[in-house]
Amino acid sequence: MIRYGADYNPEHWPADVRREDLELMAEAGVTMVTAGIYSWAAVEPRPGEYDFGWFDDVLAGLAGAGIGGCLATMTASPPPWLSRLHPEILPVRADGVRLSPGARQQFCPSSPVYRSHASRLVTELATRYAGHPALAMWHVGNEFGCHIRACYCDESATDFRRWLEERYGTIEALNDAWTTTFWSQRYSSWDEILPPRVAPTFPNPAQQLDFHRFSSDALLECFRTEQRVLRRVTPDVPITTNFVGLVQKALDWHTWTPHEDVVSLDSYPDPYDPRAHVEAAFAYDLVRSTKDQPWLLLEQAPSAVNWRSRNSPKPPGAMRLGSWQAIAQGADAVLFFQWRQTSGGAEKFHSAMVPHGGRDTRTFRETSALGRELARVPELAGTRVRADVALLHDWPSWWGLELDSHPASLEQLETHLAHYAPLFDANITCDVVHPSRDLSRYKLVVVPNLYLLERPVADNLRAYVARGGHLLVSYFSGIVDGCDRAYLGGHPAPLRDVLGLRVDEFWPLDGTVALEFSDGTTDSGTIWSEWIELEGAAAVATFAAGDLAGRPAITRHAFGNGVAWYAGTRPELGPVLSRVCAEAGVTPVITAPAGVQAVVRHGEESAYLFLLNHGTEPVTVDLPHAAPDLLTDPSRPVREVRLAPRGVAVLKG
Repeated sequence: MIRYGADYNPEHWPADVRREDLELMAEAGVTMVTAGIYSWAAVEPRPGEYDFGWFDDVLAGLAGAGIGGCLATMTASPPPWLSRLHPEILPVRADGVRLSPGARQQFCPSSPVYRSHASRLVTELATRYAGHPALAMWHVGNEFGCHIRACYCDESATDFRRWLEERYGTIEALNDAWTTTFWSQRYSSWDEILPPRVAPTFPNPAQQLDFHRFSSDALLECFRTEQRVLRRVTPDVPITTNFVGLVQKALDWHTWTPHEDVVSLDSYPDPYDPRAHVEAAFAYDLVRSTKDQPWLLLEQAPSAVNWRSRNSPKPPGAMRLGSWQAIAQGADAVLFFQWRQTSGGAEKFHSAMVPHGGRDTRTFRETSALGRELARVPELAGTRVRADVALLHDWPSWWGLELDSHPASLEQLETHLAHYAPLFDANITCDVVHPSRDLSRYKLVVVPNLYLLERPVADNLRAYVARGGHLLVSYFSGIVDGCDRAYLGGHPAPLRDVLGLRVDEFWPLDGTVALEFSDGTTDSGTIWSEWIELEGAAAVATFAAGDLAGRPAITRHAFGNGVAWYAGTRPELGPVLSRVCAEAGVTPVITAPAGVQAVVRHGEESAYLFLLNHGTEPVTVDLPHAAPDLLTDPSRPVREVRLAPRGVAVLKG
């Protein structure tokens, strides 16, 4: 079945309210809750003194109601006594300011004191609740890296040096990797190395890049410290933690997900943004692709959030539509933050399944209706999404791309979404994968940007094209190696033979430049342009004005049994991708009106076509063959589907 529920914070409420919670959960169709995320201070009010009695009652109630517990390890927010006794656990910013307690995530990821206390608490939890009938899954921490992405304290500096020594082995190897001959930065011992704290001007870029890697790994070690306890005490209970949408630049998901049994995501698209569902779709395709299996939506808002400058409620139907979008793109669970809206605290205006107004509210009625709807389609759980197109995403390249002292400021996510959105709008299903992934199953691979391109990845792309694949690469890719050192001999050095060209200079744009295609059509390029020398490629489009007039702008090159395209500027990407997809044999899931998303999940015996109307007008979708809609009348096949604004259909075929 598709799991359904919310974050549950029972420490906020007395016993009589908790009893009512169980009744309302049954009414709303709740089957799983994430329990106890912020319960550390309640279960360990003083160091080493535990009070689990009230939490025993909570779990017993959940078990009696048949509700699974995604039991949190409670370590996301240390209690005040820990920072009072050990102020050294508090994180430090790059400018040297030590942050205070009073919010959440107030810990240095490298702190051995924090990790020790967290491990002790998790040992108590796991030992006490091993075998408990309510325990369905472990939820480690919460939203790692959401607030504390890195710490620059002396403890972190020591941990950073250990990490560097393990990575490079010798100080000479580090000096070479970091190009410390520049600005007289050569190190003679590990003790001289610091985190990239605030400096007079640009810090060493390789140092910054490695500190990004280290900071992700330091947080991962916090996760793994708790994971090792859980594996030892409850080896058969699945373990997860929740990533945070697309804002989570701090964590390299590709290094984290091998340590999780199932991957989870929190998603908060802005109701005021009419295209927010596209950004959400990108995140869903990315999180699904990290393990190529169903994932869990562990948090979304039932209505409004509390942390934007202007917080809109979700209009009627939007919560349902967004929930079904996650399921269509591979989610096997839909949970909310939060179950019951608090009366105090920083998130008292964040919506909940049970709002301040209680059960007689629009939000509770809508979430309860969704729970009943999901209960009717248990067969969807475990089915998979398949894609013919892969878009490549790499965290170290993201970190490197957005460092300082570059030809221009480029944003990785903006670049990704510019290439992803035309595929989404055309209903072409897309995986978002690591560049080292086996690409052989894809008809088309899209590279919006890989500023940092290591040789093995370049070899992977070369082999993919040589075997008959179709590759589209956009500007400022293949520029540096894994230590942010520019390749010599012309860009993009690792892919020059595949692309059949050489880039001699970067010409960032402040405005637009006219483009002329070889078929006589015209367009304009934005953001970027380049001086390109052809080395076997053919110009599909040229710059039609300015200093680059007549020079190649977009190219196509036959390489081996495949084809590689290159865009040295940002054209209107819809027509370009349409042409590339047609040549690669990539077709849409279905032809549908504008604003309708179509995705297929495949089971062993059946396939399920999801149709989601993100528009504000009713539409009719013609089906290629008759199929029943599981959400209306599963017994009657139809040849067309009428979708209301924000409407959803699930066709079984």
